[in-house]
Amino acid sequence: MKNFIYLSIISFLFAACGGGGGDDPVTPPVTNTAPTVPVLVSPTDGKLCLDNTVSLQWNQSTDTEKDPIVYQIQVAKDNGFNQIVNTLNNSTINSSLTLEKNTAYYWRVQASDSKGLSSAYSAIFKFYTAGTAVVNHLPFAPELVQPAINSALSTATASLKWKASDVDAGDLLTYDVYFGTTNPPTAKVAENISASSFDVTLDATKEYFWKIVVKDNKGGETVGQIWKFKTN
Repeated sequence: MKNFIYLSIISFLFAACGGGGGDDPVTPPVTNTAPTVPVLVSPTDGKLCLDNTVSLQWNQSTDTEKDPIVYQIQVAKDNGFNQIVNTLNNSTINSSLTLEKNTAYYWRVQASDSKGLSSAYSAIFKFYTAGTAVVNHLPFAPELVQPAINSALSTATASLKWKASDVDAGDLLTYDVYFGTTNPPTAKVAENISASSFDVTLDATKEYFWKIVVKDNKGGETVGQIWKFKTN
């Protein structure tokens, strides 16, 4: 009987010291989130800058965890950012740099927190630095509208669409369209068209490449980057 009482007391003590059998609250792990995407402010998209020393400005990103933010600024001579001329890292929301005169530039900004997470890049803005006694500026590189890069189409035709602009007021833009299954495309399927779209016929299970050459009515022209899509 005494042994039974002793065992009961010991069992009760173990149960009392067991901490409630796992009832302690569990602290969930802290999840880090990337900063918000920066919004570009200045120079405004498509601006003709009168000086080749340009001040780039954007709105401040926010971070849910209030981590310090660093911005990466990329400036390129093409809107595909294959010809990057400057990459800056800055903790403030502005940066100044001196560039070539009479040149079209494209820029974008990405925000990164101190824990290594980055936002997507901002929208791409473009501007032109003025030159000395320049009468005509080249058109900006054409921008893709559709089909999206690397998209897969299940149709027998497609409407190629793009947009382009020029800082010279009154310039009339026309387009040459290159399209085919070779990279780069060499077949000119349309020439000097004023519309910013062109319909093409497709075959199944092919990969297509296309580009646009935009021309103004003063002899200036700009060759666009190569875009691609495939068919199912």
